[in-house]
Amino acid sequence: MQESLNDAKEELKRVDHLIYVSLKYTRTVDVLLNVIGRMIDAYDYMMEAMLKYGLEEEKIFEIPISPRERGELIKETFDDDLVKDNINLYFLLRKLHKSNPAKEQEYRRHVTMTSYIDNRKEIVNIDIISQYYDFQRSFLEYVRSMITEDGSDN
Repeated sequence: MQESLNDAKEELKRVDHLIYVSLKYTRTVDVLLNVIGRMIDAYDYMMEAMLKYGLEEEKIFEIPISPRERGELIKETFDDDLVKDNINLYFLLRKLHKSNPAKEQEYRRHVTMTSYIDNRKEIVNIDIISQYYDFQRSFLEYVRSMITEDGSDN
């Protein structure tokens, strides 16, 4: 579990660099997509840690293979609004990453990626991706505290 959380933390370090360094100088939708890909990877690691924790605590009895099933199982097992909101963001990020986004104002401060997800227009820009990142970082701390609440912080 701890290894998965450390992997998630490392991915978020990369996200931080992409947002605050790469996007500052490059400002392209490709960098936004790279950020989203790294955020998805970080969520995958956090979800793996949560599922291993659930298995260890006998809250679940098997870990599903597909990301959709993993996310749904986590939402059911850890009945908490923060968990549900983060899993929903994870699903949105996965859809955004697979979409074929429109690009607007590349190489400018307001670089924007626009996609239609489930018949809704989704806009991602530097400010929005930064909010997602902050939200995800707080979730990492939440998951870490949940898993280590038994007092063992190895």
